[in-house]
Amino acid sequence: MKEFSELFVFDRKIRRKGFQLLAGCDESGRGPLAGPLVAAVVVLPVDLYIQDLNDSKKLTAKKREKLFQVISTYCLGMGIAIVDEETIDRLNVFNATYYAMRRAFNNMNFVSDCLLVDGNNIISGIDVYQESIVGGDRKSAVIAAASIVAKVTRDRIMQEMDSKYPGYDFACNKGYGTKGHMEAISKHGPCVIHRKTFQPVKSLIWETNTYNLAGMEKK
Repeated sequence: MKEFSELFVFDRKIRRKGFQLLAGCDESGRGPLAGPLVAAVVVLPVDLYIQDLNDSKKLTAKKREKLFQVISTYCLGMGIAIVDEETIDRLNVFNATYYAMRRAFNNMNFVSDCLLVDGNNIISGIDVYQESIVGGDRKSAVIAAASIVAKVTRDRIMQEMDSKYPGYDFACNKGYGTKGHMEAISKHGPCVIHRKTFQPVKSLIWETNTYNLAGMEKK
């Protein structure tokens, strides 16, 4: 319990600087070879304590789903942005991350007076006080909540993609470069939702000069 309660202690320290409407921002999907990047912003009530809240990566899928429902029910505000693989390839993943975060903040149905951003950069183009928190999803309750919302949203998308593009086991690997996923890319070639600027996808496209699933156009 101590580890989890420290997330809320951290946020209380931030609020002592004079902020009350504290928002947290995080993303899911920077590293995968396929699928979108999802960013989320969450504002939690000052007096809300969510038991077991933690960095999404430290939770089971079942626990994340349960916490997602709690966060959705009790949060003051939530914003989500989904950036597809074409945009990631066009902007590069770093720029796409902060593009998604900015959109998530702008999509939020609430006005906050402070935004905590996971990582070591703040988000340009947002007129609110910000602090970047390295490892923020392990330190701040609002960032941890955002990490869960982003992760659950993205995982649900990849479940859908598994049905749409069978053979890659997206429901299991979520687009990350697991051994099985790499073998599937080598066997079938990249599909529509693979990121064409990410290796080894980029090399395979150049080597084969083709895609192997319906919906992909020969280059």
